[in-house]
Amino acid sequence: MRIVISMLVLLIAIQYPLWLGKGGWLKVYEMEKQVELQEAKNSLLALRNAKLAGDVKDLKDGTRAIEERARVEHGLIKEGEFFVQILPADKSNSAPATKQ
Repeated sequence: MRIVISMLVLLIAIQYPLWLGKGGWLKVYEMEKQVELQEAKNSLLALRNAKLAGDVKDLKDGTRAIEERARVEHGLIKEGEFFVQILPADKSNSAPATKQ
């Protein structure tokens, strides 16, 4: 009987580092989840970087991107063009006033 109990205690002592130790299964599982999250973040950042690289290339090589940014960000227009701005209707003013 003592041999069985001592073997069981020894088995538990051997299994502890495998499951709960520094390099155990639980730590490996947590690290794999962290790696998956970081890879997802990295893929989003890679897409953003590719877009920014395209913008930089357009700004270096062509004038269309520069012209577009000047028009959008600074409201610049060419000679002979007219700037027309359409404002959305204000809902509070569009309702008819009621007399009481």
